[in-house]
Parts: sequence; structure tokens; C-alpha cells
Amino acid sequence: MSDYLLDEHGLSPGKIYRLFSGSICPRPIAWVSTRDAQGNDNLAPFSFFNVVSVNPPVLGFSPLLDGDGNAKDTIRNLDEVAECVVHISGEGLVEEMNATSASLGPHEDEFSHARLEKHPMPGLSVSRVAGAPVAFGCRLREIIRFGDQPLAGNLVLAEVVSIHVDDAIWDGRHVDRESLKPIGRMAGSDYARTTDLFVVERPA
Repeated sequence: MSDYLLDEHGLSPGKIYRLFSGSICPRPIAWVSTRDAQGNDNLAPFSFFNVVSVNPPVLGFSPLLDGDGNAKDTIRNLDEVAECVVHISGEGLVEEMNATSASLGPHEDEFSHARLEKHPMPGLSVSRVAGAPVAFGCRLREIIRFGDQPLAGNLVLAEVVSIHVDDAIWDGRHVDRESLKPIGRMAGSDYARTTDLFVVERPA
């Protein structure tokens, strides 16, 4: 067993990242589309993601700065157009989602790169992925920035204002897991399926 007092042991951000990504898993994946002020679209996956609030409905995801301390296009776009669409892709679009993680230039379109069709999202100027089974149209509430050093996080709080959901996935009460085929992010290039579940009843 090992204990680390970070102020004394000085674990590098890279080591902490590998510990986080390897132990805090599986992580849900936010597949986020944004748009800059000139109308250029961006689409990227983020696995530091979850629900923050239900009433009001707020999602949170965290694009890290890169190894040189530069912000991703998603953050720059949100600073210009305070809207995004958060998609839940499921296993059916995992290859396309992975393709959008490529390091493209700021004006290169990941939709085109991954051969994905765009579709309007109600109430927003930002497009959604036409084939994604679930999409949450959001307006930016806040970005909490944790500094400008490499791998610093930017916590995006996005309030849901519109929802697209495939009727085959949701009956208005329950999500059909077998139709959605949700996936989670592990460390490295690994993903997880939710095909092996077990039940633990909550105490009264």
C-alpha cells in the first residue's frame, strides 16, 4: 500500500492523469458539438463527464488543456458561442466518435472528417449528429477554469434546453439499454460495454 501527500511527493500531472483515467472508470462519454463565431463546427468526445443537476437540468464535462497548456477548440468556441450539444453515442457510433478525437486544425470540421450528417437542434444554432440516439441541446451556464498549466481542467456547466431522443431508446420513462448499447471509457484505448450487470438492492 502506498500513500502520497501531493505537496511532498510531487507526482507529475501525467502520473495523476494515468491514475485518474485507470481507476475512475468506466466513465460516460460526452460527445460535444460547438460552433465558433464564424460558423465553423467542432465535434469532440470528453470522458470527464456526468450529470450535475436535474432541476435545472445541467450537465458537466471537462476539456483538459493540452500538454502545452493550450485550450481545445470546444472551449474557444464556447467563449464565442455559448451553446453546445452533448450527444450520447452508444456503441453504434463508437468508430465515428473516435475519429472526431483526431487533432484537426481549428477550422477543420470533425463532422466531415468522420462522415457524419448534421441536423438542427431545437432552440440552438449548433448542429447535432443526425444519427446519435440521444442529444442534449445546452446553453452555457459557466466555465470554471483551473489555471493555464498543462492538463489543467475547464469545468463546463451546460444547462439542457432541448432534447433529441430516438423513440426506440426511450418510452418516456425507461431507457432501453439493449437498444442504446451504452459504452464507457477506460484507460488508454480501452472502452467498456454494459452487458454484464449485477444488482445490489439499496437499503430502506
